[in-house]
Amino acid sequence: MYVCQTLLEHRNYLADSVRLSAYDKAIGAVVKPGDVVLDLGSGTGILGLFACRAGARHVYSVESSSLIGLARKICEANGFVDRVTFLRGFSTELELPEKVDVVLADQTGEFGFNSGGLLRSFRDARRRLLKGDGKLVPSSIELFAAPVECPDIFQQVDFWHSSRAELDFSPVHSTAANTTYFVDVQGEQVLATPALVASFNPSLASTDRFSVSTSFAATRDGTLNGFVGWFSAELAPGVTLTNSPLAPAAMQRSQLFFPIVQPVALCKGDRVEFKMRSLMADSVVTWSSTVPGKGSSKHSTWNGMLLCKEDLRRSQPSFVPDLTQWGRAQLSVLSLCDGKRASVDISQEVFRNHSQLFNSLSDASAFVNHIVARYSK
Repeated sequence: MYVCQTLLEHRNYLADSVRLSAYDKAIGAVVKPGDVVLDLGSGTGILGLFACRAGARHVYSVESSSLIGLARKICEANGFVDRVTFLRGFSTELELPEKVDVVLADQTGEFGFNSGGLLRSFRDARRRLLKGDGKLVPSSIELFAAPVECPDIFQQVDFWHSSRAELDFSPVHSTAANTTYFVDVQGEQVLATPALVASFNPSLASTDRFSVSTSFAATRDGTLNGFVGWFSAELAPGVTLTNSPLAPAAMQRSQLFFPIVQPVALCKGDRVEFKMRSLMADSVVTWSSTVPGKGSSKHSTWNGMLLCKEDLRRSQPSFVPDLTQWGRAQLSVLSLCDGKRASVDISQEVFRNHSQLFNSLSDASAFVNHIVARYSK
């Protein structure tokens, strides 16, 4: 049976009453009658509809995926189609006919890692698209971490120490130990009071890097399997949204688990020293921990990347690249997009010039349409 993952993802978003209530309340407080609003990565367009309901004069709903087609239908079904303009693409590549009063976004990831993209989008919107006294939602983002007892998820790392079909897969263990994992942690699994590891004001932030060095004191006996990270976002004064496992009313979004190499038995009061450094836009993070007298561990998602020697060779500054046949075909498509030729004419020419790559004109047309959809205007 075919399952549309995009619909499943957005169904889950819309089923999260905590999330919807927080955004509805925040947008009602921030958006004033007559405001012009920009909704970044709008998905089904729900935030833009909240803005219309709050009295927005106009909403620019920006979405890079084909979901924008369904968002239009949803907007029409709710009677706001005359106040919403749907724009397919990325906000950083688009121009608006007017500056906006409010910028909305719901792009904060499990541990804020895709808030690196959010911060970049907000910086661009603040510079080019937002009025001088305009507002952004969320208005601030904080990231927290805590040591955690999470044996089930840790087994995903330890799995690679065991043989399979009497064959040795232990070379994978290092990669697995430097990989992060989505988890749904319960409050009782947290081993110490959380620490604030980073704080960002999207309207002012000029960087998406952070570095922290802190320590935890175990609040109970337990086994340290790694660390868990989550976020708290202030959407408007007095309106906060979080995926904290310790929050009484958290949104339905997983946290992020950072494993250690070997579990460490903790006694109540034991100190756990912790360091973390991240470049969020590239999802590169390093973390290390030490429990005095019991062991230490050091990790980086860079070491968790699936890199082969062919990839590394191509990344060298001295590498001299040459296009493959498929690369030349793509270059042909781009060079033919001159504002004069129709897609059918481009497809026919690409098929003639690169017939060895395509079984039919239909295959060539599909190839051309994919490129045109991404790069044309």
